[in-house]
Amino acid sequence: MNALTRFSRNRTSLLLILVIVLLVVFAGLIGAELYTRHTADSKVADAVQCEVQDSATVSFAATPPVLWQYINSHYTNISVQTAGNQIRSAKGMTLNLNIHDVNLNGSGNSKGTIGSLNGTITWTTDGIKESIQDAIPVIGNLVTSKVTTNPSDGTIKLKGLLDSATVKPQLADNGLSLQVVDLSALGSKMSTDTVQKNLDDLTSKATKNYPLGIHADSVKVTDSGVEATFSTQNATIPASSSSSQDSCFDNL
Repeated sequence: MNALTRFSRNRTSLLLILVIVLLVVFAGLIGAELYTRHTADSKVADAVQCEVQDSATVSFAATPPVLWQYINSHYTNISVQTAGNQIRSAKGMTLNLNIHDVNLNGSGNSKGTIGSLNGTITWTTDGIKESIQDAIPVIGNLVTSKVTTNPSDGTIKLKGLLDSATVKPQLADNGLSLQVVDLSALGSKMSTDTVQKNLDDLTSKATKNYPLGIHADSVKVTDSGVEATFSTQNATIPASSSSSQDSCFDNL
């Protein structure tokens, strides 16, 4: 075997070893990326599920890799969607979130910051009906029949066998409110004040006192229900605390 042949074979062997090493490294990076993405998805989903009391799916931006974002503790874009079963006590509510510029290089009383968070809540007419029937038995007679919407004047009609009410979704105390604009209580002794108080209790539990300064920006009536937008800017993620109202974010 001449020297040229030996050199050629050695060179081929070295190239083969190099290719194998690169493939192993590449496979390791892919595995680490998939594991990191899964872990990050789970942590964000758990935080959202804790807050809204419904299951959620999470996705991170394709680039940069989540592994790189994890190393830098800086996440660019995160999307979240809940299953649509409920938000807290309100049935039939779905939440879609877009979260940008999450920086987890925190210190002291802060885990980090969120540059911006924008969300949309949709509440179906069937969900409104079920929520009132389940959460507010005293006015359940208002929705034994159906719930219909009127997008042109921004109202919702609650219809029962004898009783009915017209309500108008509005912003109130950083959340949503169903304001009674008309009440016809033929089959009961319900007053407008009683109905309003019970509706306020329902919407307050479902849409107010969100963490991170999240607040309602707009609300409108659609053909299928209610749609509201929520947001927060430059929010501080609190450090872990068993007494914090933001305890759902302890495991981030």
